[in-house]
Amino acid sequence: MGGGNQGVMMMTITSQNLNPFSQLQLQIKGLEIKFKEWLAKQSLPLEAAIVTVTSAAQGAAIGGLMGTFTSDISSSIPTPPPNAPGFNPQAMASFKQAQALSGGPLIQARNFAVMTGVNAGITCVMRRIRGKEDVQSSMVAAFGSGAMFSLVSGMGGPNPVTNVISSGLFFALLQGGLFKMGQKFSQPATEDVHYAKTRNMLATLGLQNYEKNFKRGLLADNTLTLLTDSALRDVKIPPGPRLIILDHIQRDPELKRR
Repeated sequence: MGGGNQGVMMMTITSQNLNPFSQLQLQIKGLEIKFKEWLAKQSLPLEAAIVTVTSAAQGAAIGGLMGTFTSDISSSIPTPPPNAPGFNPQAMASFKQAQALSGGPLIQARNFAVMTGVNAGITCVMRRIRGKEDVQSSMVAAFGSGAMFSLVSGMGGPNPVTNVISSGLFFALLQGGLFKMGQKFSQPATEDVHYAKTRNMLATLGLQNYEKNFKRGLLADNTLTLLTDSALRDVKIPPGPRLIILDHIQRDPELKRR
């Protein structure tokens, strides 16, 4: 039985001991694991399409919400008439940029849907082709996201091709910098070598958020076979996850107490 299925099974078993909110969280987590397992077995075009659509929907929701706060700003920006003194195409391009960045709910929903959908779709394809997620894949996805954003937002201006490329490059460089910064700050500390089995166990169970609790209590790999409900309670791990962890230790031949 795979690690993901085992985690879903144990979450189902212990959900009866939790309050309704915790039960709902475990059910959602179980569905998420099953969905990811199913999605990984699909063809690349189907996976990319599903990832793109779901991410675009999430982006549209976020953009629509943000647009409710920027609609007033957008409406206060006067549209320059074409025959206005000193009017030029570059001025209209600048106005289009201001509209794209401060539009109402529908405009922002469209913009965020395109950015997040394209980014997620390209990332999915790159991950399947290259077998990993790195800064190069992240920058390629960001370039596509920025280029599409420039096209749909009407920020082409007098030199649409140049603006599309420059927008894509700006997004790519920004994403590349953020990716590198994230890697730098997420580098495992020296003591992480002592939590390799712990980290793997928690990831298998979908409880990786509690790794910090283990480290706070100095519950390293060499203490896994000694864990008790009391020890887990001392590091403030809730009842449900405690039961899942202890049950896993009892079932795992490498961790089972002798």
